[in-house]
Amino acid sequence: MVSQQSGTSLLSKDDVSPSEMDQMAREHVWAHSLPWVDVAENDGLRVFARGDGAKLWDIHDREYIDGISGLWVVNAGHGRVEIGDAMAEQSRKLAYVSAEAYTSEPTVHLAHKLAEIMPGDLSRVYFCSGGSEAVETALKIAKQVQAMRGFPRRYKIISRRGSYHGMTHGAMSLTAVRNEAFFGPFMYGVSHVPHPNQYRSDFGLEGEAADIMAAKYVEQEIENQGPETVAAVIGEPISSAAGVHVPSPTYWQMLREICDRHGVLLIADEVINGFGRTGKMFAIEHFGFVPDIMTIAKALTSGYAPMAAAVVRPEVFDVFTKQEMIGMGHLLTFGGHPVCAAAALKNLEIIEDENLVERGDEMGVYLRDRLQELCNHPTVAEVRGLGMLNAVQITSDKATKGKWKKDSKFPKRLTALLMDRGFVTRVTGEVMHFAPPLVVSREEIDRMVTIADECLTVAEGEFASEITA
Repeated sequence: MVSQQSGTSLLSKDDVSPSEMDQMAREHVWAHSLPWVDVAENDGLRVFARGDGAKLWDIHDREYIDGISGLWVVNAGHGRVEIGDAMAEQSRKLAYVSAEAYTSEPTVHLAHKLAEIMPGDLSRVYFCSGGSEAVETALKIAKQVQAMRGFPRRYKIISRRGSYHGMTHGAMSLTAVRNEAFFGPFMYGVSHVPHPNQYRSDFGLEGEAADIMAAKYVEQEIENQGPETVAAVIGEPISSAAGVHVPSPTYWQMLREICDRHGVLLIADEVINGFGRTGKMFAIEHFGFVPDIMTIAKALTSGYAPMAAAVVRPEVFDVFTKQEMIGMGHLLTFGGHPVCAAAALKNLEIIEDENLVERGDEMGVYLRDRLQELCNHPTVAEVRGLGMLNAVQITSDKATKGKWKKDSKFPKRLTALLMDRGFVTRVTGEVMHFAPPLVVSREEIDRMVTIADECLTVAEGEFASEITA
C-alpha cells in the first residue's frame, strides 16, 4: 500500500501495484497538455513501463506499437541498452560542467560529428536541452547577428500558419496554434504567412503552383514589413503540425533566394525532421538548400537524454570573430551536457552502423503503400509523407475536402479506439499520424494499418451523421 503518512515515501516500485501507480500518477503527475477530464477518466494518463524497438508495454503489461515514436523522437527505437551504458560510463567520469565558459570531451566530439554530417557548411553548434530552447536560441542568434552586422532594426520574424516551433514564450509566438487568452501578448514583431499546402491551398491552386505562390507570399510579407526590419524567416522543411504537407524543392529554393535578396536569415527547424525521419539524415537534403541556422533536437539522442542545438554557417558566426569582445547574449545551464552528448554520440553511431536512414526511407515506402488501402474509407482523402513522417488526411467530406466541426468528437474517439487496440499515435481534426521508429518491421506496419482500418470503420459507424459519403 502507498503510505499516506506525512514524511514517508515509498521508493521501491516493486511494492506498488499497477492500480496504485495509476492513482499516484493521477494525483501527482501534471500531464503537459491533457485536459483534466482526460486524466481523471477513461484511463487517459497511461503509465508505460518498458519498450523494445517499436513496441511499448504499460504497467498492466498491455502491448502497444509506438506509431509516433514518442513524439517523433525515438528514431533508433526503444530499449537501446548501449545508449544507457554510454550515459552511465560518462556519468561516472564527468557528469557536468557549465556551458558558460567550458565544455567537455563528449561535447567536443559531438560538435565535430555534427559538423561532419550537416548539409552544406553548417558547422558551429550552440547546444541546449530541447526543441523549444533550440528555436529560442535560433531567434536570439538571428536578432543579435543582424544587430552586430549594423542592422539593429532587423528584429521581426516571419513564421507560417499551422506551424509548430515550441511552447516557450518566443517559440510559442512563432507557433500558429496558441492560447492568446492565457499567454498573450506574444513576442512583438512576429507575422504569419500561408504554409505550402497542395491539398487545400490558400490560393486555390494545385501542385507546385500552390507552393510557388506560398513562397511569393513570404517575399510579399518581407516587403510589407520592410526588409530593413526583418531578421529571419523560419519554417520546418516538412511541418508535422501543419499536416505533413511535402512541398516541392522549388518552394525552399525560392525561399533561399528571397532571403538572400533581402538580407534576411533563413532558419530551418529540423527538430522533428532530423536524423533520418524523412528518409534523409536531414530533410533539407530533399529540397536542395542550406539554411543560415538549423535547429535540431528530439532524435539527436532518440529521446534517451534531453539535448538539442542551433547550428549555424560560418558566415553567421563570423560576426563574433570580428567583434571579438562580444559574446552571445544567451546562456543555458544544461547546454552541451556531457552525459547527453554521450547519448547522442552512441545514438548517431547506431543510426549509421545499422543504416537506419536508408531503412526508414525503404520502410516508409512500404508504409505509404499500405496506407493507401485506407483511402477506401469515406473519411480518408489522401496519404502523404516522406520516410517515416507520414499522414493520413481525415475529412468529413471527400468531395469538398470538408473539415470536421470544431465540436466534433470524431478525432478524439478515433484516438481512443486506436489506443485501446494497441496503437499509439496522434489524431487531429485533419490528420492521423504514422511515424514509428526507424527500426519498425513490416509485420508491425501491417498491424498498424490493420488497427487503423478497424478503428476507422467503428468510428465512421458511430459518427455516420457527420460524414458525407
